[in-house]
Amino acid sequence: MKRLTASLLTLCLLGFGITSAQADDPSAGSSGMGDPYFPSDGNGGYDVQHYDVAHRVGVGGGSLTGRTTFQAHSLQALNRFNVDLMLKVSSVKVNGVPAVFTKDSAHELVITPATPIPDDTDFTVEVRYSGKPSTLSWKGERPFLRTKGEMMAMNEPQIAPWWFAANDHPRDKATIDVRITVGNGYEGISNGRLTQVVKGKKWTAWQWRSAEPMAPYLAFFAAGDFAFERGTHNKIPTFNAVSKKLSKTQQMRSLALLRRTPRVISWLETWLGPYPFTAIGGVTTAIRTGFALENQTRPTYPYAGGAEGDWLVAHEIAHQWFGDKVSVNNWRDVWLNEGLATYFETLWSDNYGFTSPQQWLRFSWESYDSDDSFWRVRLADPGPRNMFHEAVYERGAMTIQALRHRIGTTDFKKLLRAWVKGRDHGSTEDFIALAEEISGEDLTSFFDAWVRSTTRPARTAANGLN
Repeated sequence: MKRLTASLLTLCLLGFGITSAQADDPSAGSSGMGDPYFPSDGNGGYDVQHYDVAHRVGVGGGSLTGRTTFQAHSLQALNRFNVDLMLKVSSVKVNGVPAVFTKDSAHELVITPATPIPDDTDFTVEVRYSGKPSTLSWKGERPFLRTKGEMMAMNEPQIAPWWFAANDHPRDKATIDVRITVGNGYEGISNGRLTQVVKGKKWTAWQWRSAEPMAPYLAFFAAGDFAFERGTHNKIPTFNAVSKKLSKTQQMRSLALLRRTPRVISWLETWLGPYPFTAIGGVTTAIRTGFALENQTRPTYPYAGGAEGDWLVAHEIAHQWFGDKVSVNNWRDVWLNEGLATYFETLWSDNYGFTSPQQWLRFSWESYDSDDSFWRVRLADPGPRNMFHEAVYERGAMTIQALRHRIGTTDFKKLLRAWVKGRDHGSTEDFIALAEEISGEDLTSFFDAWVRSTTRPARTAANGLN
């Protein structure tokens, strides 16, 4: 019996040895980061630390030729990994050595390095590519924007793969340098600080640096003929640009709107603490987008009139804290981005004429009958088709005001500052846990009523509606 036990022990030890060796064997990184709304977005097995993107853009024809080099850190031993990219690839190198590559789909670039990448190791990837991004579609989406004499990479939730090689999910943030080379007479504008402009005989290179980590969809560029102005706010450089394709009056009114940005930032800082980035600005294009977007440090706007449209600036600049500094954990958490930005848009606009934010909340609650479809969207999980439903914005903002009324303004301010200071990503569950920790209250029934239910919250004190 003793001999049998010893034999079994030996076999078990050998088995453990085999399991350990297998665990260290290189394997393929996953295609996707597990987001239930967009399973193909992002990739597993590595974390990007920094992107260096260099493009030559033909504004007239909408062409783009470029190179992305990114530094990453492996989260497992990798013999193969994916990158999100829609453009046609001409070459790939890993750690300076040519790598085998193929396309699993229009969206997925699969890279096999010449030598497997060990776990817990820094490595470098260089991808070269070309194409006309405005012509490329994926699952019915064609997000890259272009009109005659102007082009722009700006959209949500996906845009990065249309113009650079990315690990395209908000959970993988990285710093980014962007160089846009355009024909003389055009400007290339991107996120962050303008660090250099190099003018040649026919081409001009515009070099931008974003020093703070950024979700890939928040990286943008615009190329065209722009009027721009530079300045500073609290020692932070500002850069605003307006398309010269707009009329002179529209250009002046657009610049007047963009100039409100520093004032909005100062006001938001009284609520949220210091502005989280080291560059400020905005861009108004002639492209009829129909929407603005909170690109990190430099939102883009459609023509929206003059300074009287500054509610839109308030919304997009609030996103610099909610959505940019603190990004969604998964896209189902998007109400946290849009609800909080809409809430501060409402406060900036003096509660849209109501005497208090609570009066605005009660009016809004009464404006939608209990059987209205407005209440049938589940905020904490709206589904990919309802991510940008009006309920995600307005009911999200109503939830935030109801929470303020329920826990009190003092704890509410503590909650918002703790939320933006302590994390780069967050989920609905994270937000609820923090609200309960700071308020000392059990808020289960409150959030059940406001973000998990598909019926109108009862008008009770517990729901912040008294």
